[in-house]
Order: sequence, then structure tokens, then C-alpha cells
Amino acid sequence: MQPESQEKAPVPLTKRRFGINPILDGYILREFMIPFSLLILAFVILFIIGDIFNDLEDFLSNKSSLRTIFTFFMLKLPGNVRFILPITVLLACMYTMANFGKNMEITAMRSSGVSLMRCGGSIFVVGLLVTGLLFVLNEKVVPYSEREALIMQTIASKGKERVEEMYKMLSYRSTDKRRTWLFEYFKQNGEHQNVILKLYREDGMLNSDLRAQSASFSNDGWIFKDVTVTEYSKDGLMPKNPVHHDELKIPLSQIPENPEQIINASKPPEDLPSLSIIALLRDTEHMGTRCRNIYLSTLFYRLAFPWSCFLAVFLGVPLATKNERSGIFMAIISAVVVIVAYQLSTHIFLILGKQGVLNPIIAGFTPSLAFIIYGWVNVVKRV
Repeated sequence: MQPESQEKAPVPLTKRRFGINPILDGYILREFMIPFSLLILAFVILFIIGDIFNDLEDFLSNKSSLRTIFTFFMLKLPGNVRFILPITVLLACMYTMANFGKNMEITAMRSSGVSLMRCGGSIFVVGLLVTGLLFVLNEKVVPYSEREALIMQTIASKGKERVEEMYKMLSYRSTDKRRTWLFEYFKQNGEHQNVILKLYREDGMLNSDLRAQSASFSNDGWIFKDVTVTEYSKDGLMPKNPVHHDELKIPLSQIPENPEQIINASKPPEDLPSLSIIALLRDTEHMGTRCRNIYLSTLFYRLAFPWSCFLAVFLGVPLATKNERSGIFMAIISAVVVIVAYQLSTHIFLILGKQGVLNPIIAGFTPSLAFIIYGWVNVVKRV
């Protein structure tokens, strides 16, 4: 027998592993993609059912074709997917990691030298890919799909003539305050009907008044047809004799705005892609402070929102493994709490940014940064 005073040799620490492990990564990815795919499918079906209850009657009452109905619901789908992606990633991540913890697989992985963050490596990759997908949906798909869906629904419920009224009596003031437009019927692609254009001098006095039966835009400038031009005196009060033109071309050097700029100025910021908001802010030098805060807060929120998918993984991994014996039910409860807290904080900060209470950058990015820091602290504690 060995004497009791003899000390046992220390157990060597397992060396940390950070490289690619196809077997482990493939296994974790497979276990994650199963609940992720099922949740995506379940949420999509729920949203489609909700849209059917809300909008199907408009199409059935006007005897729309099945192709039209199917196209409408497919156009609504990207906007719904945009909101369910962060929730789905978080729920699937927490379910997967909690299931690993319940079966003591997290303990086995960490005992073999795999860190907590490395355990979720393949899930982080999926989170980054979904973040990129959400950027594309926000900027390239959703603004146009929802607009087309609205047009289809308007035609089905109120007729084609009501689509023209969507941009009826549209007014626009140029960024340099030198021109004021009024369109009785504005068409983004085509001829605008019954157009009034007032041009002002640098001192703000009215220079001329232009009234055209129709107007169209080309790469060279604006073309007005059946137009009457009235010049004004230097004080902008006395009109001179009006002059009629069958067709009048005005180059871009004199009227630089285009139909896209005009229509974007009339849309709410939420319906504009980020690039359109940036262009609008750049071209509108004299925009009011309140209006600028609304556009900037919406822009920074739009840039921060897609990262909520990556944030979901960053929070889900440590939260799900916080107590490996708590089970899947507690993981789902934790996910719901995180989702509610994140969505509530982002909307509160967005409102404060639009009201000018907070700087738009702070309003747009603070909730995401706060939750990232919270997730990092939990990871450090677990490591």
C-alpha cells in the first residue's frame, strides 16, 4: 500500500481545440437545422393562414383567378419571413443547445477541449448566413413585393382606377426650394397628367408658373406637352402674358429631380430601402430636424435589425447551457423572454430616436449592442 501522505499526480488539462471538426460540426448543424426548418415551416403556415383570413375575401368577392390569389400570397411571404427569421434562429438554437445539455453532450464536448463558443460554431455560421439573407430581404425584396401586393389587393377590392388614385394630387418641394410640383395624377413610369410647376428665384420670389397637360421624364430632362408658361415680375406678384407650347423640353441642369426622388419623398421611411433613405438625406440639405431624425433612426434600425439573427445565436448558446439540467422547457421560456425584451427595447429606442430624444445612431444600435454585451458576459462566465 502507498502511504497516505503521498500526493496524487495532477490530472492534465485537456488542450483547447479550435480547428474544424467535420464530424462534430456536421452533427451540431444537423441537430440545429431540424428544429430550424420545422419552425420556419410552422411560422410560414401560420402567417399564410392569417393572411388568408384577412385578405382572401377581397379576391373571392371579385372572382379573381387562382393564379392572382397565389401570386398575392407569395408576394406577402417575404415580409412575413423577415420578422420570423430572428425568432426562429433563437428558438432553434436554444432548443438544440438545451437538448445537448440535457443529454450531457455539452459536458462531453467541453471535457474533450471544445469551448462553449466552439460548440455552436456551425450554428454561428448559419446565423451569419441568415443575417445576410435578411439584409437582402430588407433592401431588395420586401419594399417591392409589398408594394406589388398592395396594388394587387387594391385592384381586386376597388378596381384598377383606384390604383391611379394611390398617387393622386401628389405634391413635392425641391431640396433647394427653387421648385414646387403638383401632380393631379402621378405615374412613376409613364406620363404624369395635369402637372403644375412653380419655379422660384434665389430670393424666394416666384419666377414662372408652368401648367402642362402631361409631363414625362427622360435621361435628358423633362418633357412637357400642351403647356402654358407664365412669367412673373421681379417681385413675383404681377404675371406677364402666358405663352403656350405644344411641347417644351427642360434639361436636367434646370430641373434635376426625377420621378423616383419625387415618389420616395412621399413614402413613409419604413417603405424605403436603405440606399433610397441615404440618397434622400444626401440630396435634401434643408430637411427639418424632426424629419431627419425619423429617417436616420429608421435607417440605423434597418441596418441593425438583420444582426438580430446572429445575436440570437450569440445569446442562445450561453443561455441554453446556463443550467444543463433545467431542460428544454426552460430554454424555450428563456427564448420567449429574450425575444420580448429585445423587440420591446428596439421599438422604444426607435420611437425615442424619431422624437429626437435620443441620437439616431444610439436609438438604432444600442439595443443590439447591449444584448451582444450581455451574451458575451454570459459566454465568459461559462468558459
